[in-house]
Amino acid sequence: MKPLIAATEAAPPWVLNVAAFLLGAGPLAVALIALPKFAHPLRWTTVVLYAGLATFLALIQRRTNGADLALDGMLFTVYLDCCIHFWYSYRGATTGAFITICGFFLWANVFVAGPIQQAWFPAAHVESEVWNLPKFVVGFGMILLLLEEQIEHNKHLALHDVLTGLPNRRLFQDRLASALERARRSGTQAALLVLDLDRFKQVNDTMGHHAGDLLLEQVAKIFSGRVRRSDTVARTGGDEFSVILESPTNSAEAIYVGRSLQALLNEPISIEDRTVKIGISFGAAVFPDDAQDMEALCIAADMRMYENKRTGVITPPNRDLDKPSAPKADKDGPDDQ
Repeated sequence: MKPLIAATEAAPPWVLNVAAFLLGAGPLAVALIALPKFAHPLRWTTVVLYAGLATFLALIQRRTNGADLALDGMLFTVYLDCCIHFWYSYRGATTGAFITICGFFLWANVFVAGPIQQAWFPAAHVESEVWNLPKFVVGFGMILLLLEEQIEHNKHLALHDVLTGLPNRRLFQDRLASALERARRSGTQAALLVLDLDRFKQVNDTMGHHAGDLLLEQVAKIFSGRVRRSDTVARTGGDEFSVILESPTNSAEAIYVGRSLQALLNEPISIEDRTVKIGISFGAAVFPDDAQDMEALCIAADMRMYENKRTGVITPPNRDLDKPSAPKADKDGPDDQ
């Protein structure tokens, strides 16, 4: 660091002026050039910070300790910029993010407090460990932030399908239970769709499991793009998906959504320069008309999905699949279940 300060003190004034100008003009030029493609508040924050740094360098270059102040000004700008970027990127207010932001802020202000202490309180002695303390705060905060992100990632993996990123069966059951409870409290309806891919095994057998994985990813995107944000699409089996339709919904809406998804998958899908056509079978059940609890609702939707796969007929909700004809009902109805 000392050779850099010595070289700065030996440089002619015009060199320092040019350097100060470039520090301020460089970020501004980059921001203006990239403006049609990329405009972000952080970029303009950087422009303002470095413009202020350039002004500061131009003002203090003729002072006796101008080189030291210039170095302090540059380090202050860099660490304050890091503080602002971390604050903007990690606004989730986690403990690790808060400690890291505070650490960068303190680290930046070391290069303000240091010159003030030397200029106004030269007799005061401050141990070097005090000035270095913000470094350890930043290090501790970043380690904690990495641990928090890893824990959050592990939680996501525990509740989501690795391949498609959709909720897995565990999260699906939690959301279905919550949806039914909300519907029960508000006196509204909730619907469940169970969807099964018709020719998925053929894709796996003829094109390989890699192609099957790509197909499942595309199907997940198609389903997610069709339903509302308040609804839930989950992968609940190998080639089985489930959709929770929350209020406002009814049996007609459930059938409409199911037919829409069915129509989308009747269209050919491109996978690795090849085109496949699979199709789906689905079943729909509505709470509380078809069932009063989660397990019974899943069974009703499953039965209608298998009936659709077997016969090609879509059985509307509120209709009992197992109800036989009238003469047979008295004799075999209960056993038919």
